[in-house]
Amino acid sequence: MSTYDDGTEVEFFEEPETVEVPGRQRRRIRPRGGGPRRPAPPPPGAVALARLAGFVALAIAVVVGLVFWVGSCQGKSRHDEYASYMSSVGKIAQTSAATGTTALANQFNSTKLTLPGLQSKLGQWSRQQQLAYDQALSLRPPASLQAAHQQVLATLQLRAIGLAGLANTLAAAGSKPASQVANLLAQQAQLLSASDLVWTELFRLPANETLRSQAIKGVIAPPSHIVANPEVISAHAFEQVYSRLKAANTGGKVTGVHGSELLGTEAVSAGQTKTLTASSPTTVDVAANLAFKVSFKNSGNFQEVKIPVTLTVSVFGKTVASQKKVVQSIQNGGTATVSFTNLNLPPSAFGANATVHVEVGKVPGETNLANNTASYPVFFSLPSNG
Repeated sequence: MSTYDDGTEVEFFEEPETVEVPGRQRRRIRPRGGGPRRPAPPPPGAVALARLAGFVALAIAVVVGLVFWVGSCQGKSRHDEYASYMSSVGKIAQTSAATGTTALANQFNSTKLTLPGLQSKLGQWSRQQQLAYDQALSLRPPASLQAAHQQVLATLQLRAIGLAGLANTLAAAGSKPASQVANLLAQQAQLLSASDLVWTELFRLPANETLRSQAIKGVIAPPSHIVANPEVISAHAFEQVYSRLKAANTGGKVTGVHGSELLGTEAVSAGQTKTLTASSPTTVDVAANLAFKVSFKNSGNFQEVKIPVTLTVSVFGKTVASQKKVVQSIQNGGTATVSFTNLNLPPSAFGANATVHVEVGKVPGETNLANNTASYPVFFSLPSNG
């Protein structure tokens, strides 16, 4: 007890100790105000789960990308496979066709051709077809083109057999009539026509259909035609060629009747046609489209080849224009017309006495040249409307 100066007595008592209630947490009082609240912490394991989901999504994206990349590579590889195969077949097709009737027609029109020479050429072309067959046999076509590739082989085989058959027919001709030999040659040549049919119908069409079904773009099966002109391998054409070649013996001497006959010459200008005559001058209007048309006939008994035809314009005996054309072939009894244009006549040709001279060249074995040439007096003038 304490005593103050004013006499009042005040007693002091000891405060009892604070006892906390066990198990009860103290409640924190948040300060009032508009400050930001701290977000509640994520539940246990949420962060790990989110990370796992991210890794899974990334893995899926990588897998999808790989699938598209592999698919793209496979598509490109498949396209290259088809393209490479068709490129190789295309080279074989071109070589095979080049040794066909185009070369055969060139040989038929050669003035130096002989029966032994033709027989040798046919054998050579047959061996070339066999070589092409061996090249095709070494190719490895895509699986979907295996069946079509067999038709490539069949085509080349038919061509090799057909050309060899033509050579053998000539070798065995002997003294057989030309018509009989021609029929035998035409029969052998049918194998060449059949080879074109096999290539087109059994290889090219199915192969292109396969390319479309496989969605292979920019690649096509190549064509190949050994018979460019069916007339070349007809019995009639063979007879003409065989008769001409047989007429020449081993010494190069040509026998039989050979020759050409000039039929006439016409001047065509500005839509008008005038027939030139050797007896009197013909007025010829010189327009830009002026053409002289020379017609002649094979008056012999054999086919003729490489017949030269020359047209010359002269003024007072001086040549002012000249052209030469060559007719590749003409059958016995047949006719041909040669057109001469763009003569580029000089001014001196106008208003003067000019001469148009035409000559059909001599063919081997021809003896009568009297009907091969003609000279026509003409008077060149400008068209009345120009």
